[in-house]
Amino acid sequence: MATPVATAPPSPGPRAFQPYVPASASPAEFTLKAVVIGALFGLLFGASTVYLGLRAGLTVSASIPIAVLAISVLKKLGGSTILENNIVQTIGSAGESVAGGVVFTIPALIFLTPNGPGYFNYYQISMLAFAGGILGVLMMVPLRRALIVKEHGVLPYPEGTACADVLVAGERGGKLASMVFSGLAVGALWKALSWVFNIFLTELDYSTPRGSQFPNATLNVDISPEYMGVGYVIGPRIAGIMFAGGVLSWLVLLPLLTILGAYITVPFPPIHPNFANNPATGMPFLISEMGAGQLWSAYIRYIGAGAVLAAGLITLGRTLPTIVASAREGLKDFGVGAGGTALLRTERDIPTMFVLVGSVLLAIFLALAPRMPMQGNFLAAILVIVFGFLFVTVSSRITGLIGTSSNPISGMTIATLILTCLLFVALGWTGEAYGPIAICVGAVVCIAAANAGGTSQDLKTGYLVGATPYYQQLGLVIGVITSAAVIGWTTLYLHQVFGIGSAAIAAPQATLMATIIKGLLSQNLPWGLVLVGVFISIGLELCGVRSLSFAVGSYLPIATTAPIFVGGLVRAYVERKTGAPQESDVSAGTLFSSGLIAGGSLCGILFAVLVGTNHINGPQSIGNMLPFLHDGRSGYIAGVLLFLALAGLLARQGQKKVM
Repeated sequence: MATPVATAPPSPGPRAFQPYVPASASPAEFTLKAVVIGALFGLLFGASTVYLGLRAGLTVSASIPIAVLAISVLKKLGGSTILENNIVQTIGSAGESVAGGVVFTIPALIFLTPNGPGYFNYYQISMLAFAGGILGVLMMVPLRRALIVKEHGVLPYPEGTACADVLVAGERGGKLASMVFSGLAVGALWKALSWVFNIFLTELDYSTPRGSQFPNATLNVDISPEYMGVGYVIGPRIAGIMFAGGVLSWLVLLPLLTILGAYITVPFPPIHPNFANNPATGMPFLISEMGAGQLWSAYIRYIGAGAVLAAGLITLGRTLPTIVASAREGLKDFGVGAGGTALLRTERDIPTMFVLVGSVLLAIFLALAPRMPMQGNFLAAILVIVFGFLFVTVSSRITGLIGTSSNPISGMTIATLILTCLLFVALGWTGEAYGPIAICVGAVVCIAAANAGGTSQDLKTGYLVGATPYYQQLGLVIGVITSAAVIGWTTLYLHQVFGIGSAAIAAPQATLMATIIKGLLSQNLPWGLVLVGVFISIGLELCGVRSLSFAVGSYLPIATTAPIFVGGLVRAYVERKTGAPQESDVSAGTLFSSGLIAGGSLCGILFAVLVGTNHINGPQSIGNMLPFLHDGRSGYIAGVLLFLALAGLLARQGQKKVM
């Protein structure tokens, strides 16, 4: 008989991840006060995101400031557990995510004449927001185990990890919250000085004369605090690339087109319909007769649209391996651990059957709901589910790598619209009635993808702190339902007061979506100008520059990208002074900037309320008594000083230590 050989005991393997609150503990979590406060934060940040998205065509994640404020508010109400604080930020962040998807797409209905404007109403906006938001939550449920659990340590989910850091450091929440509150107060005050009280200029404008050697070169700066806050949050590199796109459009292409246009003696198509005829001559405008804004609307925006189109598709193409891998993992893990078999509190999800049935019911609802463009069109409902699952998967994974604020939702939506419109054209559905159907498909997919990105960050936070996924997912559904109400109201009210598409709320993303849909369905898109933009993005990619931020900047007004760039410069200065080249997402500067964004946006909504109720004349009488602060050269200098003072204050706040 052989002598048995002694063997070493098996290796215990890598240590399993242990959350801050162990699965065996069950502190208070899904409480009434946490749900109510979370819903209120969702309403607040949802409304402010509507305003920011309509004005700037950009949004930033609100999870971190909500997490900070949750700690502070719940402490005032007698204290809370870390899991209650997490539920507040989870519910509250849903409002910001859904609002971003709404304002990027649904206002396009206004430009899809003659049928689209009739569908731009509260019922339509709320139903699409509800459907897209719920779909994003449901489709993220089966992906949680694949992306959050299995790839822990691979996908960092920056905002989700930062939120967990804030929640764990909850004992210091008062100091953290003071930065957000002070930023909110300063943002509201700074915005009010120009907009509500009319003391200072709202925008610093300069364009060279049409007859000069460098005609129509334009550099405008909107001195609203929310733009500077956005620039600080996204950082100097992305802000600089965005501003470079604006420089190309407003300081290169505009003067070049004007110089060439001086020798073009006939109208040069396509002329923007708002400027079709020159009132002075009664004839179509010549390029030599157009101002900078007219030239941008008539020509440059199509180049910018082509750049965004190509950059979005390139971004998706670059992530194609991620798309395939994520879809495969999502299908593989669809039924794993999502039922009632999990014993641990931290492994409980909404049941898979609920996800399946809920998704099917949402598709049926979109196809059968009365007074909606998709009524009776089951193909459109099927496209929503197919594209929804695809881009929810992509969004959830991409945000794990680069964060929610950098998530290329526009590229995903453009891809959805192109594929939908091409399918419609192949079926012969090219009439004007199909434009609203296409934008509804794009809107639901965009909202679902945006909310899925936010949902994945929230679930990452919950995974780190030891939350119950089931309660987080229920909280996200509540956040979607409650915020959909205020998002629709805010969007319609701003449109009623200012008019979407005006200088006050240009809705650049929605305008872009409408341009793509109309051009594809009518097959008369000015492809010459569009292809110029396409190859600008391709050229940047060949130079090793990620083109999406540049393309978005080329499409936005330079009045938006210039202050964003200044905010990025302030952050670069702070990082150099503090010796922190990669400043934390929960630093003093980012928290103060988040307050600036919220404060400026909420003051913008207050301004709209005052205008809409005819109460603006009283506050503005204060500025009318000080005309030298907003008129002439002295007013220009005063506006510059106000803007520089805000930059100086942000730089000072950014150098403080909060953690």
